[in-house]
Amino acid sequence: MIEVLEDFPDDVLAFRCSGHVTRADYDDILVPRVEQALAGHDNVRLYYEVGPDFTGIDPTAIWADFKVGVEHLTRWERMAIVTDAAWIKNSIMMFQFLIPGEMKAFPLSEIRAARAWITAR
Repeated sequence: MIEVLEDFPDDVLAFRCSGHVTRADYDDILVPRVEQALAGHDNVRLYYEVGPDFTGIDPTAIWADFKVGVEHLTRWERMAIVTDAAWIKNSIMMFQFLIPGEMKAFPLSEIRAARAWITAR
């Protein structure tokens, strides 16, 4: 499941995923928010928190994630990924060179630091 997190500036897309993430989560929640934010801003930032109860993601959701990221590749200014999942952190480090904006991974114990970093001007 993906939920929208509030209390962020309107150019920061903020989400938390938990449990099992499906393609419907992307189609119904994440993609519309991304499109809405990009309609109003030249560049946006992403805060993505992966909860400790995250159990996995559908392969079709992975494709949707990749597609939305690549379609707007040059418009991602900064990304904060908050997770304790080592495989997610390793994936970020492996593919970070492909992303033109800044990207940083934070452990769940540093949620406040991640939020401060994503909103810093």
